[in-house]
Amino acid sequence: MTDDSDIDAIAAEYALGTLDPSERAAVAARRRREPALDAAIAAWEARLGPLVDLIPAVEPPSGTFKRIEERVERLDRMTAMTTPVDVTALRQRIGRWRMAAIAASLAAIALGGTLAVRETQRAALPRTFVAVMQKDDASPSFLVTVDLETRLLTVRPVAAEALPDKSYQLWMAHASFPGVRSLGLVTETDLSPRAVLVSFDRKVIEAATFAVSLEPAGGSPTDKPTGPVLFHAKLIQVTK
Repeated sequence: MTDDSDIDAIAAEYALGTLDPSERAAVAARRRREPALDAAIAAWEARLGPLVDLIPAVEPPSGTFKRIEERVERLDRMTAMTTPVDVTALRQRIGRWRMAAIAASLAAIALGGTLAVRETQRAALPRTFVAVMQKDDASPSFLVTVDLETRLLTVRPVAAEALPDKSYQLWMAHASFPGVRSLGLVTETDLSPRAVLVSFDRKVIEAATFAVSLEPAGGSPTDKPTGPVLFHAKLIQVTK
């Protein structure tokens, strides 16, 4: 008599497609006359069905179960000299190992599908945004570029004039936090990307207003602008 664990293991293998052609034909014949097996196969097909929508079908490594069975046989031969062979226990052990292999395959498939969906969603999101701070209609004073994937920000003075004993300072404002946040001084010599946005959510960065104020040399002595706010702008999408 076939117990419930054997039926579930066979049903899982059938639904996963890991049986060889002769075994699959035998199981297909059995499910027509065994309602319990037919129900178990249907249950496994229902569990696996949603995964089909995520990723293409993946063939499991060939010979996996054969290697497991060969290993069990080797272990059994090693113990046969001192212990009688329990065929039923051996079959149950193979069944448990088969189920473990099936569970690992399902986990890998599910993880692959999740990562594929995440990468697809990530690829669909716009990546590079720019805030243009205008001196006039023809000349931008500063360009603020943000890579929303890495949260790196670069600020570049374009037509802004360097003033003696003064510093330009970049700020960010958003309704989710009070006041403004300083993003550092703007200089012509340091144009390297800054990691000042890594703690902010993507949606906050996208909706934020960026501004430049004129401060004493070295920047504002407080956590807010002390000089005039000369320019402000929001981010606009440039590339994906």
